[in-house]
Amino acid sequence: MLELNAAQIRMGRNAPDKQAALALLAEGLVDDGLVESGYLAGMQAREAQGSTYLGQGIAIPHGTPETRDQVLRTGVRLIQFPEGVDWGNGQRVFLAIAIAARSDEHLHLLQLLTRALGEGDLSQALREAREAEQIVALLQGAPRELALDSQLIGLGVAAEDFDELVWQGARLLKRAGCTVSGFAASLVQSQPLPLGEGLWWLHSEQSVEQPGLAFVTPGQPLTLHGQPLAGLFCLASLGEAHRQLLERLCDLLIEGRGATFSQATCSRAVLEALGAELPDDWPSRRVVLANAHGLHARPAKALTEVALAFEGEIRIRLAGETGRGVSAKSLSKLLALGARRGQELEFSAEPAIAADALAAIEAAVLAGLGESIEPLAMHGEAPSPEAAASAAANPVARPQAPAAGARLQAVAAAPGIAIGPALVRTPLELDYPQRGQGMLIELQRLDSALAQVTADIQRLIDGSEETNIREIFITHQAMLRDPALREDVTARLADGLSAEAAWSVETEAAAQQQEALHDVLLAERAADLRDIGRRVLAHLCGVEAPSEPEEPYVLVMDEVAPSDVASLNRKRVAGILTARGGATAHSAIIARALGIPAIVGAGEGVLALAQRTLLLLDGDRGVLRVAPDAQLLEQARREREANRLRREHAHAERLLPAVTRDGHAVEVAANIGASAESAEAVELGAEGVGLLRTELVFMDHAEAPDRHVQEAEYRRVLDGLGGRPLVVRTLDVGGDKPLPYWPMPAEENPFLGVRGIRLSLQRPDILETQLRALLAAADGRPLRIMFPMVGGVEEWRIARDLTLSLREELPVADLQLGIMVEVPSAALLAPVLAREVDFFSIGTNDLTQYTMAIDRGHPTLSAQADGLHPSVLRLIGMTVEAAHAEGKWVGVCGELASDMLAVPLLVGLGVDELSVSARSIALVKARVRELDFAHSRALAQRALALESAGAVRDLVGETH
Repeated sequence: MLELNAAQIRMGRNAPDKQAALALLAEGLVDDGLVESGYLAGMQAREAQGSTYLGQGIAIPHGTPETRDQVLRTGVRLIQFPEGVDWGNGQRVFLAIAIAARSDEHLHLLQLLTRALGEGDLSQALREAREAEQIVALLQGAPRELALDSQLIGLGVAAEDFDELVWQGARLLKRAGCTVSGFAASLVQSQPLPLGEGLWWLHSEQSVEQPGLAFVTPGQPLTLHGQPLAGLFCLASLGEAHRQLLERLCDLLIEGRGATFSQATCSRAVLEALGAELPDDWPSRRVVLANAHGLHARPAKALTEVALAFEGEIRIRLAGETGRGVSAKSLSKLLALGARRGQELEFSAEPAIAADALAAIEAAVLAGLGESIEPLAMHGEAPSPEAAASAAANPVARPQAPAAGARLQAVAAAPGIAIGPALVRTPLELDYPQRGQGMLIELQRLDSALAQVTADIQRLIDGSEETNIREIFITHQAMLRDPALREDVTARLADGLSAEAAWSVETEAAAQQQEALHDVLLAERAADLRDIGRRVLAHLCGVEAPSEPEEPYVLVMDEVAPSDVASLNRKRVAGILTARGGATAHSAIIARALGIPAIVGAGEGVLALAQRTLLLLDGDRGVLRVAPDAQLLEQARREREANRLRREHAHAERLLPAVTRDGHAVEVAANIGASAESAEAVELGAEGVGLLRTELVFMDHAEAPDRHVQEAEYRRVLDGLGGRPLVVRTLDVGGDKPLPYWPMPAEENPFLGVRGIRLSLQRPDILETQLRALLAAADGRPLRIMFPMVGGVEEWRIARDLTLSLREELPVADLQLGIMVEVPSAALLAPVLAREVDFFSIGTNDLTQYTMAIDRGHPTLSAQADGLHPSVLRLIGMTVEAAHAEGKWVGVCGELASDMLAVPLLVGLGVDELSVSARSIALVKARVRELDFAHSRALAQRALALESAGAVRDLVGETH
């Protein structure tokens, strides 16, 4: 294993720049016989790919996989630079650690460094150190205390053999936060050491976060290698933290006191014998959890808020479990409990706060932790006569399916007409026992289900023609093979749970932990986790989903997640109908991109439709017809054929300009997210790119991409445009969609928090790097830069001034700077901002949800977040009027720009540019060519005087 020592460190060196520092480091590696001279080129290539700056004044330069053949033997060499070396992006390095490794021998060292960085800022101490031994001490961090308490003792646990007993010990260490995924597997592979009197010792250094010792005894007699197995010590080893305890244990065994452990009946005796700190006798209280979905993210957060109101420590565990439990102030620990409705929770608190804290917590849990709850009946107790009478008088209303011939008005989400039988997918009713038939039997059942689901997914991969669909399913297969998930499920099986119960608890706990991290990518992974969780659970329960009709069908669901839509087979799915959701939900956006007609927000009644009920879905008007008659079907088929011909005609004329019949020109551009999409957009008729979402460049990298990486991406976009203008949105991330390497504190409402330009101005180094890359990539081509989420003039001016100062270093002849109008305050300030900006681009998705105060992802309200609401149209009109008064142009880059009913109104309000998905360009241009500008202006003024979005849609539908 790679370890640090003072002989590896050179103190007090100087280097004028990073390249000189790399040369010094490579020279040290070569002189000490660790690498060949060609390794320097690998170190330089690695820096070109992305900075190796680790943080707090430390960099870890190393070679690339291609230069591993230059490594003679594994080792490290460290150089201290007291004056510091500029490592780029404003980062200054005082200690550089050059790593030479042929495989992964250096991972333990990286783990050590990461842990040291978490103990406070080391940069000043590294700079001021005078002796190499000081550097070693700083990097090794404070000595770690060995964790050993009652939660790490498991007496009489369920185990049928040695491996199961090991899993139980590893589970205790993981629950205590001592280890992470991978430890249990490494522990099983270790060589057990007999201590005598039926006691055994096992240890591992892999995947250890904090040193800890667990002790477990089996609930039935076991043997190992022909010797008794009465107790097992499992050590998570890190440094020398365990040495003193090991010496004490050896002394006890020499004295013949092994029975203290092998025959132990309480954890307190074990801890006392090992000299561990004994737990306080804290007051406790038990309360039954009545929340329908258990202790998931929302009630868990409410519980932490109650606990955080008290200064002392409060702990929670499932009643009947051993150990101290976990902190009630830790959201991730609460979610990891996997507590379900009907389970009893045991809370304990420090004596000084116990009376008040336990009473407050009990009251909060009984009140539902912010959720409406149904009381739990006592075991074996029939409902009271009053409750029974009330239930009989007020039965739960089940939604009624719309009758044959019914016409439902919902929300148009994706254009087109779909005809086909309904395939209604509702959550499967799954009933299963909580307790299993033994760990081995349940594990075999689980493995069989996992293998079958993996094979089912492989068939979907093999039959898919869409790359993004295959990637989603490949991700699902990887999740099924996740060793951490299997480790946690196996531990539940060892506790006696059934395969269904263990799988359900752990997949839901893992999904909730992902959601609690407030990361958009991890939230999507949570949805995928639940998806595969349901697949496996259904297989274990022997429940099958309704079979697909032979002909193309209309998929009916409560709400469709983005991954659901992306995985649809367009040849089989004629249309999508959901009970909930709005036109700007991500699933609707993806449906439009895939060209699948969709209606959302149709109400719960559609979920009660009988399977294979014939449906007629009009995605342009948001109208659903249930079991339509022959006349309606024939009319719809004629209209669908007319639409097909219209699309073909529009595609044939896609390269023609979008000019109204009376000569008013409107530019139609493309919204794209990746560099490879610009050339395709031009081929589909785009007159430029009206929105380049640059956050995808950042999401594709494990660390912030440097200027060279970004510049290459932006150049590819400009190259594909062939001189057409590019409108770029600077990095738009925040609490609602943070980056993995840019952690952010959780916010009560991230949509109203630090995001967009607000966040970029907190990290001007990242914004400056992006601006430099954009300006350098322009190379004489037209570039437009806009800043997202601008709410006031001061934010705009700071961003503008930074860009203009950089433009002096990196001249761009054709440069325009503007803002996105997404916040109502920006629209209201448009007369002021228009004097300073070069253009406005209106993001109607966010502008609608902020104006209407409706989250576009809200399960019941999102259907009302319609961009054709007169209030939103008024803000658009105000923005256009203010811009034109100053001779500036206005674009719309939200989903409203591709809504065929909205196009006449946007043109009539004077919008100069419509930026839409590449698939919509030809149709939008054709729609503009059908219009009369004077008529559209009059129509827009009439729409502004109406009272609702529905009235506006009716108006446009009647006149167009």
